Amino acid sequence: MPEQTLTFVQAVNAALDRALRDDPSVIVFGEDVGLPGGIFGATKGLKDRYGDRVFDTPISEAAILGSAIGAAQHGMRPVAEIMWSDFSLVAFDQIANQASNIRYVSNGTITAPLTVRMQQGVLAGSCAQHSQSLEALFAHLPGIRVCMPSTPQDAHDLLLAAIACDDPTVVIENRAMYFTEKAPVLTDNKVSSIGGAVVRRSGTDVTVVSWSRMVNECLASAEVLAERGIEAEIVDLRWLNPLDMDTVLASVAKTSRLVVVHEANITGGFGAEITARGAELGFYHLDRPVERIAVPDLRIPAAPHLQAAVVPHAASIADRISDHVAV
Repeated sequence: MPEQTLTFVQAVNAALDRALRDDPSVIVFGEDVGLPGGIFGATKGLKDRYGDRVFDTPISEAAILGSAIGAAQHGMRPVAEIMWSDFSLVAFDQIANQASNIRYVSNGTITAPLTVRMQQGVLAGSCAQHSQSLEALFAHLPGIRVCMPSTPQDAHDLLLAAIACDDPTVVIENRAMYFTEKAPVLTDNKVSSIGGAVVRRSGTDVTVVSWSRMVNECLASAEVLAERGIEAEIVDLRWLNPLDMDTVLASVAKTSRLVVVHEANITGGFGAEITARGAELGFYHLDRPVERIAVPDLRIPAAPHLQAAVVPHAASIADRISDHVAV
């Protein structure tokens, strides 16, 4: 299998290239995805190779998603990009009331195999209107699949799985990972089905569940914790819908402690869903109550030093987990 050394955003580009190459029903469109190649380069070079199947749209998120839904119902597999997840709220009706309902209202006779790519996350200067983490909104909607990759390989594989899925799927990338270190990526491997968490690091003292960029912060914190004699097991959910609770439960059965970490604010964050499902399914013998590490309920500041004070990072996560385990 061909293996390339790619950044996260290059892995996204490779997945789109492969999908367009292998399936003539795939089309890619959104604001600046055609001639400019995407504001972060995710679609760079695709229009040159695939012509009118990759194109720019007006600045209208409702039009982008509305046309994607229509195309998906008529034999296409559109990949629609919404530049920032914050902007998806302009077209939230298209996702919550239209795409999510197609199977149901058609008695299963019509599907909508559309993929909505968007990015979110905190960067210096990203400000309150460009830094929200909205995954819990999409995961709340029956009929919508949601994935959040944390590695270049998963950026490639999960996107291909989403495009192949017959359900509407929201793929949320974290732009803070776009240009991080390159990693080996298999670009001609078998397209996987949707779903499935993975254990990124084995441990015996505490289970740490996370997704997207926070997985990497948790992995870095685990190295700090190991120096303190605490072995943390890091579970990367990858998919919020379908949600793989079996992997979480198996890990917690081994460690008897659970910490959930995410970049979204704490109230109504998806970490609460992990906690609630765990209580329903078997978190009966924990040594400590579940700990949630997240952004406080506030707007994200633009200043980097203020962001560092409120967004979880490796050092702050390690300190919280140390306190959790020590009690």
